[in-house]
Amino acid sequence: MRDDQKNMDDAFSDKTEEFVSLEGKTTLPQDEVVDEVSEAITAEADEETTDIVASAEETEEGTEQEEELVEEQVKDEIDIQIDLLNDPEWVVRREAVTTLGEMGDERCIEPLVRCLRDGDWQVRDAAVESIAMIGSPAVELLLRYIRDYDARKSVIKALGKINDERVLDPLISMLHNDEFKDDATWALAELGQPAVGRLLECLKNQDEVIRKQAILALGEIKDSSSVDLLMEGLQDSDWFIRLSSAAALEKIGDPRGREAIKLLAKDPDLVVRLRIEHMLAEWKKQAVTA
Repeated sequence: MRDDQKNMDDAFSDKTEEFVSLEGKTTLPQDEVVDEVSEAITAEADEETTDIVASAEETEEGTEQEEELVEEQVKDEIDIQIDLLNDPEWVVRREAVTTLGEMGDERCIEPLVRCLRDGDWQVRDAAVESIAMIGSPAVELLLRYIRDYDARKSVIKALGKINDERVLDPLISMLHNDEFKDDATWALAELGQPAVGRLLECLKNQDEVIRKQAILALGEIKDSSSVDLLMEGLQDSDWFIRLSSAAALEKIGDPRGREAIKLLAKDPDLVVRLRIEHMLAEWKKQAVTA
């Protein structure tokens, strides 16, 4: 601020000298000299302000043009990669799928979801990972594609990688499907903690298959909140439910669960007893080497 004032003072002094002779005589009356100088300085200041505003407008316009150019380039790149999805070479298609996922643009969703039907499993797996990178915006279209038999397996995998409450109902319903129940189980396990509440509800289902699949998923998730209900499973009438519950509790590693598992050493089913004996022997080895 002080520099600006000094510049104004210097300018005023310079202009005054233009109107005042070296001997101190003025070519005009003193008041007129002051007016002339003031008008000259004001004119220069206005001109500088106009130049600054014009420069700022040009800069802003240039920035907008650069942004538009970048956006156009992104659009062009997306179109290029989408075209490559039709390439006869699976390697090219897989690389295009990966690139679209890294872009993370919602315009990539539909082309990527279509790739879940690709004839090559590596392309399908790459599409699953790319869709997972985009996340929730892809859920709505995935839920439509889950009706497509050829895409269903890959759609289920993709849903399991997206932390969105909308994926839970479709995945839980697939536990009833004999052909895709295992895919849904591992997808729920992949989803992790967000799926625990619904899986615990499944432990009370009358269908033994549903209970078994829920137990398997909970064992993979290893959430301690499932220990109590899994301990109840150790007393189920179905031997496989008892054995699956024991395996899940072993993976979770909660001390209460391990104590409860020991009771199955006297289980009426030979397969269960043998598995529990093997489990207890492993624990003893771990204790010795610890």
